[in-house]
Amino acid sequence: MKKLFALAAIALAVGAHAQDFPSGKSITIVVPFAAGGPTDRVARDLAEALRKPLGGGTVIIDNVPGAGSSIGAAKVARATPDGYTLLLNHIAMATVPSLVRNLPFKVESDFEYLGIVNDVPMTLISKPGIPATNYKELTTWIAANKGKINIGNAGVGSASHLCGLLYQSATKTEMTAVPYKGTAPAITDLIGGQIDLLCDQTTNTTPQIQAGKVKAFAVTTPKRLALPMLKDLPTLDEAGLKNFQVTIWHGLYAPKGTPAPVLKKLNDALKVALKDPDFIHREELLGAVVATDGRIEPAGHKKFVTEEIAKWTPIIKAAGVYAE
Repeated sequence: MKKLFALAAIALAVGAHAQDFPSGKSITIVVPFAAGGPTDRVARDLAEALRKPLGGGTVIIDNVPGAGSSIGAAKVARATPDGYTLLLNHIAMATVPSLVRNLPFKVESDFEYLGIVNDVPMTLISKPGIPATNYKELTTWIAANKGKINIGNAGVGSASHLCGLLYQSATKTEMTAVPYKGTAPAITDLIGGQIDLLCDQTTNTTPQIQAGKVKAFAVTTPKRLALPMLKDLPTLDEAGLKNFQVTIWHGLYAPKGTPAPVLKKLNDALKVALKDPDFIHREELLGAVVATDGRIEPAGHKKFVTEEIAKWTPIIKAAGVYAE
């Protein structure tokens, strides 16, 4: 009888918590990357869009970078499962299981999945001095310079690192990877001719492409982009590299064990935020496409991440490069 009373008390407490959530208390979104980067910008835009559907309360961003995003993700996995600490992470959720040995959490079982937020296309760009004006000429140049080409990235586990790995795997070429502490120095050296190639998010590359400071050859999406400044770029698939697709998606997560009613409130708020015209406009300015498909539901989100883990694991293991 005492046990039944205890369980009933717990159920009442959980129900009251869910009914009051967020009850005027600030919600923190942990971003496992440095402030000012693409994921940080998405998080800050999302935080603003979530405020109204969550009752107008404060949504705080907490930047916890390091180890391919695993430090920030681990912080959320250990957090009290009450809905007040969330994680916004990108494709790293599918790659840290392979990139980080002795990972202190399990992606598929230590989090509650709240929904995919957006997809950010990637662009393949080069230093200005490469004697190629289209992707076919670029492949000829790559073949003629086998063993001499380097490809930059913003560090192990970064979007540019992952795209570079997939590109080398798909083209069966080996290039020297040159890691930097962030995208900005990588692009600076690309413009200066110190590195040859870079595959990175439109959020980082579009201004340089527009300014003519780098050469752009293709986008990594199934269809051409609608962005006016990039609409003439072919997809890698139509340029000749068949079935090459990669986008940097972002998803929202809560610690495992967060009460189901709280999860529903968070998912409902997310779906409202994803339809917010101002949020959509801000994402378009970043070159991102706001999610509208089944991945905005928790089950669809988790299924998608599981598929992405299966996609990236053999590629990362073959490269033998780790984030720690």
